[in-house]
Amino acid sequence: MNSQLDAHGEELLKQFQERLPLYNKVEEIAYNLLTSAISEQGFYVTAIEHRVKTEKSLIGKLELKGGKYHDIDDITDLVGLRIITFYTDDVDKVAAIVKHLLDVDWKESVDKRKMHQANSFGYNSLHYICKIPKSFIDDPAINNIRFELQMRTALQHVWSTIEHDIGYKGDVRLPVEFRRQFSRLAGMLELVDNEFSRLRNTVTDYRWRIRSLVKSGQLTEVPLTNESFRNALELHPFDNLNQRIAAVNQAEIIPTPLLPFLPVLQYLGMETLGDVQKFIADNEEDAYQLAISQLALTDLDILAENIGLQNLCIVQILKNGGGRMGLKAMYDILFGEQESNMALADNMMQQAAGLEFMQPSNH
Repeated sequence: MNSQLDAHGEELLKQFQERLPLYNKVEEIAYNLLTSAISEQGFYVTAIEHRVKTEKSLIGKLELKGGKYHDIDDITDLVGLRIITFYTDDVDKVAAIVKHLLDVDWKESVDKRKMHQANSFGYNSLHYICKIPKSFIDDPAINNIRFELQMRTALQHVWSTIEHDIGYKGDVRLPVEFRRQFSRLAGMLELVDNEFSRLRNTVTDYRWRIRSLVKSGQLTEVPLTNESFRNALELHPFDNLNQRIAAVNQAEIIPTPLLPFLPVLQYLGMETLGDVQKFIADNEEDAYQLAISQLALTDLDILAENIGLQNLCIVQILKNGGGRMGLKAMYDILFGEQESNMALADNMMQQAAGLEFMQPSNH
């Protein structure tokens, strides 16, 4: 007999010990269900924590309020799971998944985010009391066990852990200046939590707007950035030139990343996707002629997808008088600064010599 508990507490503890294998089974099933469902939705969460309450922890609970419970089924947190998200918005998205996945006891569930207490930030979880549905496993011993599922953000979780570590909720009442400091910090973190979600939504809206502008052809309004250039590449703006070049030797075009050319385009002074569009139109024919001089006397039948874009850059540099040093600068950007880049530049100057765009009258 546990001397710390009264007879009723001892009975509840005995019930817990007898049903421990069932609690472990419910924990395993619930964790696997949640993990699979969230993964299938393509949804990312920081962590899914899960545990069965330890006997020591249960004894402590029964010592404080064992008389509150008629039997062991009245204690709903013997099995507990916690889903931690990055953003506040994602808590509601996880909740939507849970509603369709588990049987939720709405009378016992609580949204602590709506309490709005000054020092409640670390406890602003969404708490559901759930059961494993019969549609997944028809076993009354399993289906009748309730468990607690908490959903909160990473910042809320960290703050709750810090509060627990410092002992803010301990037996010793802290001086008012300490409690005020806790409240101020909680308010700051809550603001940060909300701002992260707001910023994500703003960035998402911006990305959709850029994609819409790109697809509609309104390229002069789109700044040349990593995101916008990536979206533009989805429209394959260099395919026409690549196909013309490949036809010289009936070559195959193999996929090659084109994003590394973004800093080259920016080095050449392009600020919008409209500038890139004009850059292609102004230089496509000369880039094709340069490719002919490179390939006509070879039997190359495999070409990298970046050949068209690279030739466009070479033509732009040479047309603007950048010469071998301008070409070296391009190769330095693409390959890192190294002595061999000057040899590449000299070789390209030789291949371009004699082409129409290199003649003095065309500069």
